[in-house]
Amino acid sequence: MRLAPTGKNLRFYQRRFRQARMVARAIQSKHHPVLAHIIPMRRCNLSCSYCNEYDKVSEPVATGEMLRRIELLARLGTQIITISGGEPLLHPELDEIIRGIRAQGAIATIITNGYLLTPERIARLNRAGLEQLQISIDNVNPDEVSKKSLKVLDKKLEWLKEYADFDVNINSVVGGGITHPEDALTITRRAVELGFETTVGVIHDHGGQLDPLKAAERSVYDQILAERKPGLFAFAYDNLFHRNLIQGLPNEWQCGAGSRYLYICEDGLVHYCSQQRGYPAIPLEQYTREDIDREYSTKKECAPFCTVSCVHRVAMIDMIRNQPRESLFRLFPPEQPGGPPSLPPSVRLATSIFLPENGREASGARRLVRRAAMRVLGLRRGDGGTQR
Repeated sequence: MRLAPTGKNLRFYQRRFRQARMVARAIQSKHHPVLAHIIPMRRCNLSCSYCNEYDKVSEPVATGEMLRRIELLARLGTQIITISGGEPLLHPELDEIIRGIRAQGAIATIITNGYLLTPERIARLNRAGLEQLQISIDNVNPDEVSKKSLKVLDKKLEWLKEYADFDVNINSVVGGGITHPEDALTITRRAVELGFETTVGVIHDHGGQLDPLKAAERSVYDQILAERKPGLFAFAYDNLFHRNLIQGLPNEWQCGAGSRYLYICEDGLVHYCSQQRGYPAIPLEQYTREDIDREYSTKKECAPFCTVSCVHRVAMIDMIRNQPRESLFRLFPPEQPGGPPSLPPSVRLATSIFLPENGREASGARRLVRRAAMRVLGLRRGDGGTQR
C-alpha cells in the first residue's frame, strides 16, 4: 500500500529539512566529509563503452563489511552516503545497506542504471528509507556506445513517478561520442514532463578530464538550460563550472576530494574519486581527521578540466564558506549589472543566519536568531563529526 499524498508530502519536507541541515553543518565546519560514494558491487549488467567503473566478474561486498564502512564514515561525520557501482541494484542485500546509512543519520542516495527497477523493487527502496535515486540516460535508442536509453527505461520512469516516495533525478549527457546529442534534450523534456529533477553532464574521459563539446553538442546544452527548471545546486553549478567546461576552458577551484568528498572502492580504500583511483588509497579504518584536513588544501593537478560533478558540488559549499560574498555573486549572478546576487529564498535565509556580516560582529538579535536556527537544525558549536 502506498502512502497517502499527505504522507508523501511529509517525507518531501523531511528530506528538505535534512538537506538544509547538511548545508548548514558543512558551512559551519570544514573538518568532516560532506559526501562519500561507496561501492558494494563493481559488477554491472551493462557495458557502456565510455565507462571505466564496472566489471563482469566481481562478487558483492559482504553486507556486514558494508555496514562497518558506513559506521566508519559516520564517525568521520559524513553527511551524505551515495551507493554506486557497478550496478548497486545487483547487490542481494542493498536494502540493508540503505537502512544502515539511515541508522547512522546520513542521507541515503543511490546511482543506478535503472534496468532492474520494478514496482516491487521501488516499494522495497521506499521501505528501506532511500532519499534520492539518480539515473543517467544517455540516448533515446540503445546503440554501440550505451544501452542506457529512454526507449528501454521509459516504463521504469513511469513506475518511479507512480510509486517512488524518494526524490528522482534524471541526468542526461552530452559529449563523449554520443551519436545523437539532441537525444539529451528529448530525455530532459521527458524528465520534466514526469516531474523529476534534471541535470545535464559532460561525459569525461577515463581520467575524469574534459572532452570539449562540439558546436552541435553546445547548442543542445544551451537549449536544455533554457527549458528545464534546475534545482538549487544545479543552477549554481551551471553558472560556476559548466559554463567554462562546455567551452573547453579550465575552472579555477580547490578540489576537496579526499576531504569533503570521499570515494570508497569495493576494497574499502579511500580514493579521490572514481576517475583518480589509487590516490591516496588509504584503508577507510585508518583514515582520520588529519587526512581530511591535509587533503582539504592539497592541490589536484586534474582539477582545472575535471568534469566529476559530485566533487564540484561539494566544493561549492566550501566556496560559500570561505569566500561568502564573492562566491554568492559567482553562483547566483545578479539579474542586472551592479545589483545584488539573485539568491533563492532558502539561500538568502541561510546566509543571513550563518554568514558573517562583512567581517563585523553580528548584532545581538542576529546572534539569537542564529542560536535558535542551530537548535532547530540540531547543530552545535564545533559540529563536525568525531575522530577515531
